[in-house]
Amino acid sequence: MAHDELLHLARTIAVEAGEMAAERRAAGVEVADRKSSLTDVVTAADREVELLVRERLAAARPEDGVCGEEGEDQVGRSGLTWVVDPIDGTVNYLYGIPNYAVSIAVVEGDANPKTWQAVAGAVFAPGVGELFTASRGGGAFINDRPITAGPDTTLAESLLGTGFAYDPDRRARQAAVVQRLIPKVRDIRRLGVTSMDLCYVATGRLNAFYEPGLWPWDFAAGALIAAEAGAWVGDLDGGQPGRDVVLACHRSVREAFLQAVEEAGAREVFGPR
Repeated sequence: MAHDELLHLARTIAVEAGEMAAERRAAGVEVADRKSSLTDVVTAADREVELLVRERLAAARPEDGVCGEEGEDQVGRSGLTWVVDPIDGTVNYLYGIPNYAVSIAVVEGDANPKTWQAVAGAVFAPGVGELFTASRGGGAFINDRPITAGPDTTLAESLLGTGFAYDPDRRARQAAVVQRLIPKVRDIRRLGVTSMDLCYVATGRLNAFYEPGLWPWDFAAGALIAAEAGAWVGDLDGGQPGRDVVLACHRSVREAFLQAVEEAGAREVFGPR
């Protein structure tokens, strides 16, 4: 299947799933379970939305693999894997904050971000009415309008996005890194939605982003969208982003940004959360 057909499927399912999430949010949301800690929650809507996505993918692409946050990995036979976050930003969603998104990407390979090659991705944020999309070599878009990572800038003029782990001890170490980075940038934002953070780098709303310990579904679609918008995406060693860390920035600040993150001691908190 051509990239544009895979992208069409990703965006169609993302929009349907996002509309379901918004309807469930309007009806009221409660915590259904906790995962790694008291603050790492899952709602019934997370599970319901992922079930919808899996059903749509099974009907359209039964030979493909699926890796989702709330369900077991499904190994495919086609060489393609769909990487799904049914509601990225669950805590925002729980509190009624409109920053949350459905993130769907399709990659060549399995669910290992260090070895896969992203083909297409869609991030739909129903609370703010924005659909971000991209396909490999096809550019990036917001609501079907082309986007780029914005004009050249400096690190001192850069707005930096980041996120934090759920484990209290690790979060404290991450806060220390942020404290050392703040004097070097314009300011820092914490949206609580990795997929949207990366899409914001793609639009120039953020000039840079970093976060360690993310899961593949957190960044699969957003990383492709940022890269297709012209941003640099990778890890501190120049490789592909992964569970250790995801970094994205405007290419004009890449060298200064990587040096600042390294000097701030971010590597000390890299690795699975």
